Amino acid sequence: MSEVQQSQRRWWALALIAAAQFVVIMDTSIIGVALPRIQSDLGFSQENLSWVFNAYVVAFGGLLLLGGRLSDLFGARRMFATGWFVLLIGSVVAGAAGEIWVELAGRALQGAGAALIAPSALTLLMMLFGGEPRELGKALALYGAAAPAGGTAGVFLGGVITEYLSWPWVFYINIPIAVIALVAIPALMPAGAAGRGSTDLLGAVTVTAGLAAAVYAVVRAPEAGWGSVETIAGLAAAVALLGVFVAVQAKKKAPLVRLAIFRTPNLGAANTAQLLLGGAWIPMWFFLNLYLQQVLGLGAFASGSALLPMTVLIMLLMVAVAPRLTTRFGAKPMVVAGLVLLAAGLGWLALVRPDGTYWADVLPASLVAAAGMSLAFVPSLGTAISSARPEEGGLASGIVNTSYQIGSALGLAAMTAVAASFTSLTDGISAAFVGAAGIAVLGALIAAVTVRGARSEAPERETAAV
Repeated sequence: MSEVQQSQRRWWALALIAAAQFVVIMDTSIIGVALPRIQSDLGFSQENLSWVFNAYVVAFGGLLLLGGRLSDLFGARRMFATGWFVLLIGSVVAGAAGEIWVELAGRALQGAGAALIAPSALTLLMMLFGGEPRELGKALALYGAAAPAGGTAGVFLGGVITEYLSWPWVFYINIPIAVIALVAIPALMPAGAAGRGSTDLLGAVTVTAGLAAAVYAVVRAPEAGWGSVETIAGLAAAVALLGVFVAVQAKKKAPLVRLAIFRTPNLGAANTAQLLLGGAWIPMWFFLNLYLQQVLGLGAFASGSALLPMTVLIMLLMVAVAPRLTTRFGAKPMVVAGLVLLAAGLGWLALVRPDGTYWADVLPASLVAAAGMSLAFVPSLGTAISSARPEEGGLASGIVNTSYQIGSALGLAAMTAVAASFTSLTDGISAAFVGAAGIAVLGALIAAVTVRGARSEAPERETAAV
């Protein structure tokens, strides 16, 4: 194969990797517009409706560490293909569900597939572009843009599908994409070498169960009471399970997560930024969608279309602007400025009114928030990945994806609890925006103190960090 053909194949492989990131994040948001119809058809209560989202995110976030470890042990290409197959099966189950438990099982299967896809995709990207810092910067920018673009575009696609087809098709849309991916993987993706070690199933079970217990306790708290036995027991179980996980990791010879990795400079700081970024961003689109449909009265298609400007802005800023600014100023100022800008947009959205309009109450504030997300996401992601050893690329990818997804789940659970404490729907949505803004401000403060970096660093290194 000629050098030109190899280069072309590498960029086609990047397109598939970016599509994978787009799909796994799209699956968190595509159900947003369809939720009222899913609730009506399957009989979800208002309090438990968020579990259609959380079942996916908890499985995704909880199993990402295992997915990253499996990628390092058995090869990224193999796990990438396995993840697509599991996602396909989960999509069939979720779309065909006629009962609540079947729907949640399908969503959890989708999340498990995504947990295999996401870290192996990043590992494959590093295998393809890791030797050339400038091209790696371009590749990571395109990959990074695919995540929030997938989240926002999912809302639009969910609106179109719900309006003109039916809600099961928000899951069935994954089937042809997964089939194309499975056919293309052998031709496009490098095989790579498998590693040695065990899979640490005990670690995977305890961390997933601990995270699920934490999310469940927060979601149930508004109904059961924050001081109730159920809530306290749920949070205690979460702490105990996560404590067992840490203890197991400290003693195992081949742990799921090598705890010393968190002593790597910038790894913990960048992951904290990703966790709080997800905790602020995902509640924003969730409650913004509720405001558009249940307060402003927009239909499914109109609600999805209303968020398209955010998608366009995110793609533009992440691909063309954020990498250049990060190269010039460094990752730390970009992460801090992005989170501050996101907080400003959320604070603006908190001014929503029962008799508001899209043009005055939604569009300008959502664009400010999208700009903040775009500036903070790529440099924090790149910093987290580039901080780890090359042989732990899958693990680092799993950790940073876990941080973002669990931050998303806990942020949504907490803001759902905040919104439920208000009798007025608009007041509850406004309070959720205020809470999300607070999360973004906290992220900016922590990043300002903990993220290391200087403007004087070599441009190639900063581009690679993007």
